[in-house]
Amino acid sequence: MSATATHDEHHHDEHHDPGFVRKYIFSTDHKMIGLQYGITAGAFLLFGFFLMIAMRWSIAFPHEPLPGWIAMFFPEGWEARWLQDGKLTGDAYNMFGAMHGTIMVFLGVVPLGFGAFGNYVTPLQIGAPDMAFPKLNMMSYWIYLAGGLIMCGSFFMESGAAKSGWTNYSPLAGIADGQIVNQWLAGQTQWLIGLVLLITSSLLGSVNFITTIINLRARGLTWMRMPFFVWAMLVTGFLLLLAFPPLEAAGIMQLMDRVAGSSFFMPTGLYTQAEGLLEISGGGSPLLYQHLFWFLGHPEVYVLLLPAIACVAEIIPANTRKPLWGYKAMVYGVLVLGFLSFIVWAHHMYMTGMGPVVSTFFQITTVLISIPSVILLTSLIISLWQGSIRFTPAMIWACAFLPMFGIGGLTGLPLAFNLVGLHLHDTYYVIGHFHYVVAPGILFGLFAGVYHWFPKITGRFMSRTLSHLHFWPSLICMNMIFFPMLTQGMAGFHRRWYNGGDSYLAVDPDSANVFGQTVAEHIDLNIVMSYGAWLMALAQIPFLVNLVWSKFFGRKVGSDNPWNATTLEWATPTPPGHGNFTTDPVVYRGPYEYSRPDHDEDFLPQWIEAPRPADKPEESPAAH
Repeated sequence: MSATATHDEHHHDEHHDPGFVRKYIFSTDHKMIGLQYGITAGAFLLFGFFLMIAMRWSIAFPHEPLPGWIAMFFPEGWEARWLQDGKLTGDAYNMFGAMHGTIMVFLGVVPLGFGAFGNYVTPLQIGAPDMAFPKLNMMSYWIYLAGGLIMCGSFFMESGAAKSGWTNYSPLAGIADGQIVNQWLAGQTQWLIGLVLLITSSLLGSVNFITTIINLRARGLTWMRMPFFVWAMLVTGFLLLLAFPPLEAAGIMQLMDRVAGSSFFMPTGLYTQAEGLLEISGGGSPLLYQHLFWFLGHPEVYVLLLPAIACVAEIIPANTRKPLWGYKAMVYGVLVLGFLSFIVWAHHMYMTGMGPVVSTFFQITTVLISIPSVILLTSLIISLWQGSIRFTPAMIWACAFLPMFGIGGLTGLPLAFNLVGLHLHDTYYVIGHFHYVVAPGILFGLFAGVYHWFPKITGRFMSRTLSHLHFWPSLICMNMIFFPMLTQGMAGFHRRWYNGGDSYLAVDPDSANVFGQTVAEHIDLNIVMSYGAWLMALAQIPFLVNLVWSKFFGRKVGSDNPWNATTLEWATPTPPGHGNFTTDPVVYRGPYEYSRPDHDEDFLPQWIEAPRPADKPEESPAAH
């Protein structure tokens, strides 16, 4: 249970002035750590987005050097080494591709959703003064930052950064950068070191979240009175706790393959064009690495997704003035989703020839996992029905999340089947599907969360005008980028062509160049997608301006509960101080009590003790 008011006051006196370093840098306050995660993840997202911008130029205009507005960000020595006549080389493109995926997933979206929103909002919503282990929380952030800096710092090493894809498959990843004498200083090795640190950070965070939610809930906050956001964070914590250790073991074993001469994943008889038959101990299994990676890789999709759905599930009831439709179904759905996410991983591996029996099992489980996803999406859509909708900046992002995530989910269903997967594997269809889930899906949900909780964090509203300048171009550009990928993918465009398929056009047209004709038909979509990506970058400028301007000059909130919401975070001062609550919070009802016919106002917060005829004895607060 949460601390008493007396304890809070005493605790506050002890930490009256911790000083700048303890307060803003090495802080143990969950709110400051959440902001640290958010700012750091945002910086990594911008860097990963820049890599994609450079890649899109290479794809759209393979014969033209990078323009000055892109090349200006490259250091002179780096540019001379990795650009050829001002154009991206294949090695540089592979480097950018591998690091773009790594940065956006492991350094950007997961820390933003789970680390930033989870850290800031979860203790407030359960009535806790802080996380269960504040110092462990601080350690989690700093280990994450160290892992990210090590990964990104490898760009400036002799070998450059990792080039074996964000999945880092063996045996390619085991022999990459073999020309480097000291393998500890190779970019591929630095990627593995960074990965181990990032996983360690996530494990510390997951233990902290699970313990906090189970043990520190306020008096009266029973399981079915918890906001859906808290349920989503609890399931996400278990996903991280159970799925990340296999990949950490795989990362350490692959690290040993690179620096200690082991062969966990290196097969016997490995031959390369440069070195011939490699002198390695052999006997390892490259497929073992794939199993270990994707055992994490598919739960990771829901680690990305659940925080975004959680944000939308808080925003829609507050702006429709209706209870969240199907709350219990959503809770059970997210629990089933978490379980099923562990038994679908091998649908990423149909190309490995696993056999019809095993393929059938993973086809069935992959189709089954769409059921709880549909329950979540359907409940959110029905929650809009007959609502008195307020289209706040947060609400327009939340509404856009629904169809974008729907497109991402529907385009994933064909990939569940072995026959279709064999055709579409490693094509742009897979990229389009995944990015519809992650970019216009997940990021729209997280943008909605920023606009929704910004008044609580800062005490000021974000600008409506700038928010519209951010939203509408982003919505259009997202579809400009990713919808054409679905068309190209079905035509067979490979996801790793650094020239966008241009080499097929150079083949003699009189030869049997059937695929070249298909490429010629769809290659112009590369230009459409690339312009969409560059305009998308411009569309983020209003958001960045809005963040900074609103922090200092935005309209001040008139109360601690500016959205007239019902969950506990709106019962704290604005912004919340040390210990969060001025009195010991008590919860009297569920999280989404809107428009009750027996209550005068259209919302009844969890913390308000209001006599109601409909009250039953079991509605009184129950101690844990």
